[in-house]
Amino acid sequence: MRTAMATTTATEQARLYRLMAWLSPAFPTGGFSYSHGLEYAVEAGLADNRDRALTWVEGVLRFGAGRLDAGLFALAWRAVERGDDEGFLEVAELAAALRGTSELKLEAGAQGKAFLLAVETGWPSKRVAALGKAMAGRGIDASLPVSVAMAAAAHGLMLGQTLQAYVQAFAANLVSAAVRLVPLGQSDGLRLLAALEPATRAAVSSGLAATLDDLGAAAPMVDWCSMRHETQYTRLFRS
Repeated sequence: MRTAMATTTATEQARLYRLMAWLSPAFPTGGFSYSHGLEYAVEAGLADNRDRALTWVEGVLRFGAGRLDAGLFALAWRAVERGDDEGFLEVAELAAALRGTSELKLEAGAQGKAFLLAVETGWPSKRVAALGKAMAGRGIDASLPVSVAMAAAAHGLMLGQTLQAYVQAFAANLVSAAVRLVPLGQSDGLRLLAALEPATRAAVSSGLAATLDDLGAAAPMVDWCSMRHETQYTRLFRS
């Protein structure tokens, strides 16, 4: 009995280690170089102080990519967990297609590809490699939410915990961009992150309940700012 308990504890620790490592800001996906349209929003006066930045990021989480990617994540994780490769590929194809602008497509696709490369370097998995090959064979870009969900399911990470960490990491990356762009101090950045807790919970809850018919976003200003960012005169970020 003691041995079984020790084995269970070791397995849980391994899963937690991977969860923390994969969704750490230090994990090499290049997330720090993307602002999800926030850079132009700041220039246009739409998110140029703490309160407006909070409203902007909260909107992304509740109505934009936060909500959309949470749903894609949950559907992809469940398909991999039950061995439904065709179902997974359908979600992966939707995830690559449901991007409003070229920069947002780059943001999701480049980070997804980098994530899979990093995971396969440190934690190689035949299941992840096979699904990655299947996506490549159909010309499907490995977007970030699908890539993280695929790896998480293949390595036995729990859906609820991993999705929560994913959405929080997405929110934290936007806050980090706001700290540099507005600019804000670190204290204001922490206040933003704390204030975004309800919106991250809402995105996770929405994602866990989502079906394919529920997928979508309603954040047109994010798409507009992303398109304007393509020709912005001075840029720090790639999106």
